[in-house]
Amino acid sequence: MKRFYELLAPHMDAAYNLARWLTANESAAHDVVQESALKAFKFLHRFEDGNAKAWLLTIVRNESYNWLKASAGHRWVAIGEGISEDDMALSHALTPEIDAIRAEDIVLLQQALKALPPVFREVIVLKALEDMPYKDIAKVTDVPLGTVMSRLARARAMLKTEFMKLYRHE
Repeated sequence: MKRFYELLAPHMDAAYNLARWLTANESAAHDVVQESALKAFKFLHRFEDGNAKAWLLTIVRNESYNWLKASAGHRWVAIGEGISEDDMALSHALTPEIDAIRAEDIVLLQQALKALPPVFREVIVLKALEDMPYKDIAKVTDVPLGTVMSRLARARAMLKTEFMKLYRHE
């Protein structure tokens, strides 16, 4: 039990972050992280010294995709999901107008990210939000390093396109 907490507890926020972006559902993300933590605990004896965060996020990724497959065809409506006041207050703004513009941009960026297919969304989340090195992203996603870099480049281009589409419609 002690080894579990030492190795994996520090990475639970990252696990939830990845699950939430992949499932696009707050409740499902909690379920995915809980199931992933149970699996990590059960199979902790198989983990050899290495990158515990990458190992845990690999489990979370797999569980997220299992959830997506199981829920295929179901429309999930997330009630009350949005950005918190802390998320909106990215920096000290000079005016309420600047705050409002930044909040709108955050919402648009979140919508654009949600519009990406999961394989592209996950590399953006792992790199931009979790600040993982490319080699660790390759471990988590189980693809070659070159594929990670290619997906990230494509994901960034897709994100920009989606953001601009949403921005023009605002």
